[in-house]
Amino acid sequence: MALRCLIVDDNEEFLASATRLLESQGIDVVGTASTGEDALRLAGSLSPDVVLVDVELGEEDGVALALKLREAARSNRVVLISAYERDEIDDLVKPTSAVGFVPKRLLSASAIGELMA
Repeated sequence: MALRCLIVDDNEEFLASATRLLESQGIDVVGTASTGEDALRLAGSLSPDVVLVDVELGEEDGVALALKLREAARSNRVVLISAYERDEIDDLVKPTSAVGFVPKRLLSASAIGELMA
């Protein structure tokens, strides 16, 4: 059974390309969201296995959203993503409830799978 994924990012082009990439690698992208409000609603209704959340979500805070998703029990598994490398934002990522972090340039089904194992 394919991993069910929700992608949260404020960049529509990234949402489209990440969806195509991950689906071509066997992940079932069940939805995309560009705001925290949409992410919380979709996570509740779609029950994805994993939610990919951009650290910089426009004017919103993706790290805070990761915590809200966890607290609302809408997703036990949040993976933070960013255009930045881990060492550049490590102080933001460490204290979160996310299961891990993947730089956008390394996003793949295998990178997500490794974090989910």
